Amino acid sequence: MATSVEALTTQLTPLVESLGLGLHDVEISRGLVRVTVTRESGVSLEDLTGANSVISTYLDEHDPFESRYTLEVTSPGVERTLRTPSHFAAALGEMVRIKTVPGAVADRRVEGIVTAATDEHVTVTPEGGEPVRLAYDQIDRAKTAFSWGPTPKPSPSRAGAPRGKRRQVSPLPERITTP
Repeated sequence: MATSVEALTTQLTPLVESLGLGLHDVEISRGLVRVTVTRESGVSLEDLTGANSVISTYLDEHDPFESRYTLEVTSPGVERTLRTPSHFAAALGEMVRIKTVPGAVADRRVEGIVTAATDEHVTVTPEGGEPVRLAYDQIDRAKTAFSWGPTPKPSPSRAGAPRGKRRQVSPLPERITTP
């Protein structure tokens, strides 16, 4: 019997919460069931192992899928996907990158700080710009954005070397054959 993301989320939430974790997201795609768990203080490898064991046992006992699947239990990571109103509410004060559906805003890309999130819309304020209010159905994709620091300079020993300073490669010598 097939199951939906919503049904699986409802079934797994109490199991994950019993471990002191929160259920961030459930994805079902092409034989992969990805369950993302979270905790305010962070998720350890032991937390993921425990959650994997509990979820795997539950799925084995209830067999909600018609075909084979792979279970992946993971943490959201530093740059996490935002899909639901609760995801956006949890990202208040964080930098996000959003790609909108065509026609939602003049520029389909919005980047800024999440300043408000309700059940109907999210407000993102770009650095030095005016707040942009988007209904969730106007959002194609959204992720939190982490600033990794300045872009490093290219290494001169690699392809990024300045022009004129690249290594010269001499041609191969002609092959000489003897009779």
